[in-house]
Amino acid sequence: MTIAEQNRDGRASALPQMQSARWALASLSLATLLSSLGTSIASVGLPSLMQNFGASFQSVQWVVLAYLLAITTLIVSAGRLADMFGRRPLLLGGIALFTSASVLCGLAPTLWLLIAARAVQGLGAALMMALTLAFVAETVSKERTGSAMGLLGAMSAIGTTLGPSLGGLLIAGLGWRAIFLVNVPLGVLTFALAWRALPARNKTAQVDRSTFDVMGTVLLALTLAAYALAMTLGRGNFGALNISLLVAAGIGVFLFAAAQARVKNPLIQLASFRDYQLSASLAMSLVVATVMMATLVVAPFYLSRGLGLDAAMVGLVLSTGPLVSTLSALVAGRLTDRFGAQKMMVAGLLSLATGTFLLSLAMTKLGIAGYVVPITVTCIGYALFQTSNNAAVMTGIGANQRGVVSGLLNLSRNLGLITGASLMGAIFAVASAEGHVGIGQKFLSSEAAARGMQVTFQTATALALVALFLALLSVRAVGRTARVS
Repeated sequence: MTIAEQNRDGRASALPQMQSARWALASLSLATLLSSLGTSIASVGLPSLMQNFGASFQSVQWVVLAYLLAITTLIVSAGRLADMFGRRPLLLGGIALFTSASVLCGLAPTLWLLIAARAVQGLGAALMMALTLAFVAETVSKERTGSAMGLLGAMSAIGTTLGPSLGGLLIAGLGWRAIFLVNVPLGVLTFALAWRALPARNKTAQVDRSTFDVMGTVLLALTLAAYALAMTLGRGNFGALNISLLVAAGIGVFLFAAAQARVKNPLIQLASFRDYQLSASLAMSLVVATVMMATLVVAPFYLSRGLGLDAAMVGLVLSTGPLVSTLSALVAGRLTDRFGAQKMMVAGLLSLATGTFLLSLAMTKLGIAGYVVPITVTCIGYALFQTSNNAAVMTGIGANQRGVVSGLLNLSRNLGLITGASLMGAIFAVASAEGHVGIGQKFLSSEAAARGMQVTFQTATALALVALFLALLSVRAVGRTARVS
């Protein structure tokens, strides 16, 4: 056989593999879209749920909280189960569970059954979120990991952006049940595509399946639930219950660490945190998510009170951030593949810090442009960081740890969002207070809103610089390791 014939045969055999990888990546993208859509689409339905069930806001908000709590408390355990029993069956099970729970949500006759179904839906979402990142290494080459991570990041941003607008249209035309039932056909499509395209071979290391760390799973779930509730209950008013929950979470961390040190096959290998790159990446993910939450919590008050925009214009301006994140994530993946994850991580955090600093100036004289330009810089930085950070972590770990580490990455982001919602909202409330007037009050003046914006994003800039410092240390540690090896 000639060399030309061998090359043709090689290209011919590689073509089906490339097509299979593309279909597998498409199924992972749809799974990412499903889980993010499940988070964002329910919020717009809360007023309708209050009216239809005759319930208070404190009751219907559990439709959102139950979903988020299920993801937060179970995502690491979901990743560990996948490492033990195989990622493909667990991901397929997560898609099926999410889709079935969506049916139950759409048919729920009472509010509390709806909340229970949303918790089950959150479990399915936890499986999907934990395993989509873990599956990337089995579907694309190492050289294209950044592009794949960028695509998943873009799909997550699309789901977050699409949820409120799609939910509003569905409620107006078909009623609140449609916002849950819309997930069913998309879930069926995702399951069928994943069933056909995802690799059936199990690349995970075999462990003793009878020794799943039940005690560690329960302790971690309770600890995370206590922290999440401490940050969300009271709607910004931190009282005795919130403090008690934080104390319980602190005790839970100690008990969990002690339990992990005793068992043969722990839920989380505590020794893995000695890897500075992994620990720094998780810390940076939490800090950056905290920073980004300020744009969702504080920006609406600044745009409406500080700039005097009406509701329609506020919604239009706020859509700038998610749109920029979606487009930037696709480019960020290619840049990460070309220039390396570490360089792009630093570049992303530099852009993030610059954008938050510009937002802290709160230049009301510039009008909408004074918000749109800084938020564009901020969201470009976020997309660069998120894509490169995920790529750096997931390409640097063994196959038998991909599930649990993917779960930890998603957990750090969720905890950052939860922390940011409480912390940044509280900072804005204090900084913008005029006597008894606080965040969300009807008579919040333009000057007070601008002042709150300035202080909040000064804090965000400081946090972004902390993340940048950790990234620089991580780059230095990676360079030192490369020289030694």
